[in-house]
Amino acid sequence: MAELFVKQAKQYVDSRPSYPPQLFQFIASNTPSHHLAWDVGTGNGQAAQSLSGIYKNLIATDASENQLQFAAKLPNVRYQHTPSPSTMSLAELAEKVAPESSLDLVTVAQALHWFDLPTFYQQVKWVLKKPRGVIAAWCYNWPRISDAVNSVSDQFYAVDLMPHWDPARRLVENDYRDIDFPFEPVDGVDHTGPFEFVSEKVMDLEDFFTYIRSGSAYQTAKEKGVELLGDDVVEKFMQAWNEDGCCSQRVAKFPVYLRIGRVGDA
Repeated sequence: MAELFVKQAKQYVDSRPSYPPQLFQFIASNTPSHHLAWDVGTGNGQAAQSLSGIYKNLIATDASENQLQFAAKLPNVRYQHTPSPSTMSLAELAEKVAPESSLDLVTVAQALHWFDLPTFYQQVKWVLKKPRGVIAAWCYNWPRISDAVNSVSDQFYAVDLMPHWDPARRLVENDYRDIDFPFEPVDGVDHTGPFEFVSEKVMDLEDFFTYIRSGSAYQTAKEKGVELLGDDVVEKFMQAWNEDGCCSQRVAKFPVYLRIGRVGDA
């Protein structure tokens, strides 16, 4: 899927939400120490920036070099272009990421559903500290803005975007509840999630259109010669956005769903 994010890397940076501090606080409170973490599928480094303030060192990898060009350069973050993590051998993993049993944490923000999970999970279990190394993976869902905008937006999602989503998107739509996640619960809870958080981003209508254009479904349709944001669709959104005359900028709320677990002794 990395090729779908090459052309719209700048759009992705501009339009995607950041993640709430409470998410990272919860994750960090469950790792054995805060020495070394790996942010997989880091993209433009949204999660990496927050993690860098908690962990002494961070490896942030992505299969898209174009996305990595937009990541904030931080002294304790090593950005690394790699193949998809699920295609790397253990030797490549040790060379490009970290040695066996060396990581406190592996994070995956809005990307786990693209991976070959059985292979990726073998790598995660190999590279995490044993016992109690932690994997945390989360996704966010379609934003909620206002009743009027949501009505138009939900129909657009279900009718216009839906045929162009990769089947893996279904895992996001169901908040990662159905995704395979073979890890033990962290201390203090009896399940691996999903745990819910909320991310907020102030947007005007053009920002929202940029968010739509940055998505894989829009890009897939565009490559097939289909323009999903035609004049009629744009007009519907304009009317809904301005219906109550409130303001040009609105707060978009993105529901965030976290799966978190730890490895055992083996």
